[in-house]
Amino acid sequence: MKRSEYPNNSLNFETIKPVIDYALNEDIGSGDITTNSLIPLDLQARATMVAKSTGIVAGLSVAEYIFRTLSTDIVWKPLVEDGDTIQKGEIILEVSGSYRALLTGERLALNFLQRMSGIATMTNKCVRELTGYKTSILDTRKTVPGLRLLDKYAVLMGGGTNHRIGLYDMVLIKDNHIKIAGGITNAVTQIKKNIPSTIKLEVEVTSLEEVYEALTAGVDVIMLDNMTLEVMSESVKIINGRAKVEASGNMTIDRLKDVAATGVDFISVGALTHSVKAFDISMNIES
Repeated sequence: MKRSEYPNNSLNFETIKPVIDYALNEDIGSGDITTNSLIPLDLQARATMVAKSTGIVAGLSVAEYIFRTLSTDIVWKPLVEDGDTIQKGEIILEVSGSYRALLTGERLALNFLQRMSGIATMTNKCVRELTGYKTSILDTRKTVPGLRLLDKYAVLMGGGTNHRIGLYDMVLIKDNHIKIAGGITNAVTQIKKNIPSTIKLEVEVTSLEEVYEALTAGVDVIMLDNMTLEVMSESVKIINGRAKVEASGNMTIDRLKDVAATGVDFISVGALTHSVKAFDISMNIES
């Protein structure tokens, strides 16, 4: 649940710049042969991006970076901010400058903006579903390789909470770790010998017996994996505030309220990032 990658809820471009630069090179390569063959080098244009449905916007700074990389004379005028709710038909931003840069950067800027806004929108739907409950929505590591920081930033913009960023910032002992260690107690004991006390330790459990063992071992978070609502409720009663409780496993928006009603602190939803529906945005260029 690390936050250093997103100081003040803004993207750290020193970290994500290589990802965007790679994407630019992947798309443009030696040059946009269609645009460069049709559009005079000095021709200027203005464009708007318009929301074609209602949702949460995320990724504006990424789109801006793409256009500014292609041309230094870009004038960028966002009309909303990341995390804002936008309505169908609303103008999100205006951008003007090199016609070539606008055409060349259009698809890539939209790819990032639509994916990130789609994640933010889905996250926000889940968050709003839990209005009145203490439960927070968590993301997972089920992200597109290379895009994790962007995906998880979009979750934040939708009102969700980031789980661990990677394998390095939090311990999560899962079933295969438990098997090789010979049990939860052995796994926790061994790991505690090798990590600083400042690192959070979470363990995945699948039964009430494992809940008791995890509590005795002394962990910070207990993940209830694919449990029934009845077993989740009993687990929360057993834990009784001695550790944070996360519910995980095939979480859909229809299940969220029932799961939150068991008293868990977190619900992790892999679908926020692993099967996101892109948010529909169009870009209209005026010469």
